[in-house]
Amino acid sequence: MGERATGYTVATREEALDFMASYPGYGEQRWYSDALGTEQVSFSWRRMPPGTGGRGSYGHRHPGMEEVYFVARGTVTFKVGDDVFEAGAQTAVRMTGEAFYSVHNDTDAEAELVIFSERRPKPPIERSEGFWP
Repeated sequence: MGERATGYTVATREEALDFMASYPGYGEQRWYSDALGTEQVSFSWRRMPPGTGGRGSYGHRHPGMEEVYFVARGTVTFKVGDDVFEAGAQTAVRMTGEAFYSVHNDTDAEAELVIFSERRPKPPIERSEGFWP
């Protein structure tokens, strides 16, 4: 949809880049920042079918960058460093960039997350293979 008038921009789901498009069955992670033309905020919406996420895979972190994960629907399991915990609907989890982390949907119901951070041209990222066996 793009810019409609001075002062605001509208972006539909279809206009947002889907980071999960190459992984059929793993849901969606739509990044709205480019579609909206944001300059300061990075914003993603993630739909996680049951049994999907980072369990059995790598963890990651963004050193020096704060992120907020908001569970909009369902319950997801976070692994942050050595801590593993569940977060239900309307729960927010702040990542400081210090610890490796990953998130997984261990339930039999779909979950949705909203992810916010500062927008950077090339955010720092580090991976930890075999993080969550």
